[in-house]
Amino acid sequence: MSYSVEQFFKSHGKGLGLQSVSDERTLKKKIKKPEAHRPGLTLSGFLKQYVPERVLVFGNVEILYLKSLPEELRFQRLRAILTPKVPLVIVAGKFDPPRELSLVCEERGLPLFLTELKTMDLLSKVTFLLFDEFSPRTTCHGTLIEAYGVGVLIQGDSSIGKSEAALGLIERGHRLVSDDAVRLRKKRDGALEGTSAEHTRHMMEIRGIGIVNIAHLYGAPRVRVCASVDLIVKLELWDDQAFYDRVGLDEKVTDLLGVKIPYHVIPMKPGRDVALLIETVVLNHRLKIEMGYHAAREFNAKLIEAIQKTGETRTKSKSKK
Repeated sequence: MSYSVEQFFKSHGKGLGLQSVSDERTLKKKIKKPEAHRPGLTLSGFLKQYVPERVLVFGNVEILYLKSLPEELRFQRLRAILTPKVPLVIVAGKFDPPRELSLVCEERGLPLFLTELKTMDLLSKVTFLLFDEFSPRTTCHGTLIEAYGVGVLIQGDSSIGKSEAALGLIERGHRLVSDDAVRLRKKRDGALEGTSAEHTRHMMEIRGIGIVNIAHLYGAPRVRVCASVDLIVKLELWDDQAFYDRVGLDEKVTDLLGVKIPYHVIPMKPGRDVALLIETVVLNHRLKIEMGYHAAREFNAKLIEAIQKTGETRTKSKSKK
C-alpha cells in the first residue's frame, strides 16, 4: 500500500492537532508500517531490534532525557535513530522540539510535527488511525442492508431485483447502507465492515423510477453510513433443474478479505416475497449465533430419534413372534 505522510496529515492532522514545522517536500515520504512508538531505550544507544519504519513519537520523558545529555551526544543518539527510513516524527505535549531534533530531521529530510496531545493519547490514536488506513479493502457488487442489527449483503446478477428487495426491507423498517457498489474493509477485530462511496451515500437506483434518496424519502432512521457484513444472500432466477436446500443442514460460507461469511441462495420466482424471505434468513441467523438454536439440526435429531424408535419397535415385534 502506498500511503504518504501528506495523506495522513490531510486526513487526520486536524483531529490530532498536528502542526508541521518542516519543509513541505518532506510530506511526500511514505508510511510503510501502521505502527507508532516512542524511542525509549534507543536514545541510550541500545538499537537492537529497533524498527525505523514506524512513526516516532517524542514525549515528555524523551525530551527531558535529551536535554540532560551533552550537545554532541544528543546529535549522536538522534542521528542513530532518525534514519531516512523513519516516516515522520511527532513531538507530543506542549514542548518545543530540541534544536538538535529539528536539525537532524532537516538533515535527514524527515517531516516533523508538534501537537498538544498527551503522549499516550497520541500513540493510541495514531496507531488506531494507521491500522484503519492500512486495513485490507475491496469493493463488491451488491446492496448492503442492516436488518434486525444484522448486516446483509444482497448479491445477484444485474436486474435480478436486489434494489427492489432492499426497498421492501426499508419499507419494513430496516436500513440502507449502500446500493450497487459496497466498499468493504477488514477491521482490527477481524470483522468485515461495509460502506458506500460518498457521492452515492443514501442513494438507490430503481429501474423504471431512477435515482432516489432513501434518507429524504423515508427519513434518517432508514439509512446508515456503515454496518458490519454478517451474512450474504444471493438472489438467482429459479431453475427447475437445480437443487435447492430444503432442510438447511449444510451451512455455506464464502470468503471476503479472509473473513468467512455465511452464505444463502434464494431462488427468485413470481409471487415470492423476497423481503420476507430475507427477514427470515436474518432472524434464523440470529437464533443460531445469539442463542445457539439450529432448527434444522433439531429436526434432524428428532428424525433420527424417531427412526431409532421405529427400528426398536420392529425388533421387539419380531422377537415376540
